[in-house]
Order: sequence, then C-alpha cells, then structure tokens
Amino acid sequence: MRWTRTLLVSIALVLATSFAMAKGVYLSPQEFLQQSFGSFSQGSQALWLDDADKQQAKAIFHRDYVGFRVRYWQDGQKTAWILNDIGKTRPITFGVVVTGDQIENVTVLEFRESRGSEIRHPFFTEQFVGLTLAGEGADLNDSVDGITGATLSVRAATRVARFALYLSTRVTGNTQARLDE
Repeated sequence: MRWTRTLLVSIALVLATSFAMAKGVYLSPQEFLQQSFGSFSQGSQALWLDDADKQQAKAIFHRDYVGFRVRYWQDGQKTAWILNDIGKTRPITFGVVVTGDQIENVTVLEFRESRGSEIRHPFFTEQFVGLTLAGEGADLNDSVDGITGATLSVRAATRVARFALYLSTRVTGNTQARLDE
C-alpha cells in the first residue's frame, strides 16, 4: 500500500514537472541566430509592411497584423525571422530560417502556453524543412501533421512558417515563391 502511494505521488510530481517545463525559453534569439548563421554577426534589418503585406498577413493569421515592420537577418538568399503567434491564449515565439524559396529550419524559441509544447520537438519541426509557398493563398506546398492536444500550437507554427516564407520573398526578390500581387 505504501509503495503504491509513493508511486502515485512520484507520477504526479513527474507530470506536474513536465507541465511546468512546457512553458519557457528554449533558445534565445542570439543562440538561434548563431545556430542559423554561424559566425555571421550582421545586425537586424527592418521590412516595413505596406498595405499588400498587411492584407497578406491578415489572410494568413485571420486577424489584423499588429506592427508596421518586421525585423529580420539576411545573408544572401538566407533569411531568419523571429515571429510570434498566439497558440490558444498566449504568444509562442518562433525562429524561422528560409533559404531561397524554402524553409530550412523552424524552431520554437519560447513557449508560454500550458499545453501543446510538443511542437518544439524535432519530430514536429522537421516537417517544415523544404516546404515552400504554393499558389495565391500563401498555402504551404505540403501538409503538416498535427499533434493531438496541440492543435492550436500546430496552427500557430504553420501560420508563422507561411508568413516567414512570404516575407522572405519580399526581401530576397525570389520570384519562384513570390505570390501574385
């Protein structure tokens, strides 16, 4: 009986700890940029959003995009974006690297929700590698598998990936992925 109670308490502590660990900073922006560009140390640049950009953002996020500019880092055809989107109630911070017209990497930098943190694991983020934009609606050219219990976090990651691809086409002028305007 005592052994069973100890086991139950231990399981409860492990579960409580894992839920508490879901929230947090997994990677700082500086670490993300270091991993993305190596010794590259150029500062950020700003892309000022025009009306067409804001309309595209609204189509992707299904709400008005707050802000007039987006910061990014660039080395040739490679761009890095640090963007936020709401999961269920709180923002999730993502780092997205785009090379040419396709995603090279998606990383969860900070997760603030109580559920859905599974999106930070490579089994999920690796699905985005190689994806591009397809068509006028700024959809991804392939589907992204969801995670049970993390639906809203998955949707946030997908929206951010789509927006980063769109923004990268604006910065690099890559016409293969450029949307019809």
